[in-house]
Amino acid sequence: MIDQLPSSPFIGVDVAKDEVVVAEHGHSTSSTLQNKPATLRAWLKRLAPGTRIGLESTGGYHELLATLAHQAGFTVYLLNPKDVRHYAHALGKRAKTDHVDALLLARFIAHEHSDLHPWQPPTDEQRHLDTLLKRRATLVKAQGMMRQSLAHLSCLDAESKTALCALADLLKAIDRQIEQALAAHETTRAQAACVQSIPGIGLLSGAALLNLFKRLPTARADAIVAFTGLDPRPCDSGKKRGTRRLSKRGPAELRRLLFNAAMSAAKTATWRPFYEHERAKGLPTTAALVCLARRLLRTAFALFRTQTQFDPDRLSRA
Repeated sequence: MIDQLPSSPFIGVDVAKDEVVVAEHGHSTSSTLQNKPATLRAWLKRLAPGTRIGLESTGGYHELLATLAHQAGFTVYLLNPKDVRHYAHALGKRAKTDHVDALLLARFIAHEHSDLHPWQPPTDEQRHLDTLLKRRATLVKAQGMMRQSLAHLSCLDAESKTALCALADLLKAIDRQIEQALAAHETTRAQAACVQSIPGIGLLSGAALLNLFKRLPTARADAIVAFTGLDPRPCDSGKKRGTRRLSKRGPAELRRLLFNAAMSAAKTATWRPFYEHERAKGLPTTAALVCLARRLLRTAFALFRTQTQFDPDRLSRA
């Protein structure tokens, strides 16, 4: 018996800077469109109501189509490229072209859409804050690479110092922009104050966490932990009990900020007993800090939901 095609079409879109390749599940052909607003709007108008569209997160190139499709009333799935590649390997796909990728994306959402979360566009405030945090992370990496690369070039000491000072000034300017973004609205300012009341959570980690909590429509702390990739991944089979390692499924920059926050928190009187307790279990320093980072994340989420300030006495009683 031949399976019937679903009544609502599933469209896969392989996105590039200048073009997008679109394919529908159940068909073997694809079409190429310019990645421009007028072209994409005209294409979206031709789609049947209820169409579901899947595309990979590709830097910023996917944002135009995802936003336009959501505005047109279609369900959009923003997929992790690594998941799609694993899916392709599981199907025995050998080739990787734009045409093959578009068909693969269409097949993926056709079979897996019931377990996927539809994409929701960020607000202008959330998008602005997210952009500032991402650009800052890029500059921090560039600063570290520059400092390491020029460390032993004494003939360029003056020039290196000037360049590094300019980068440091730029980072300070971005920090001021982040602080202004958090203070722009009364609600956001109050929420940021709740999250940043936790010892160890500063401006950057607080801003990143606040943006995360406002984007994820969940009431479960476990889902937040899993999204950030701080959840231990079991590796058991039969009688074997493998070593638990982090899934690292979420944004790496957020994990970096949380780990840095944990290092700061471990030095405070509030969190030092928790850190020392984890070390007493035999955990190495990094693992104990990861446990603390996970605890900070759960605490911040609880304060965000209840709109309350951190209470060290309550933590001591717990």
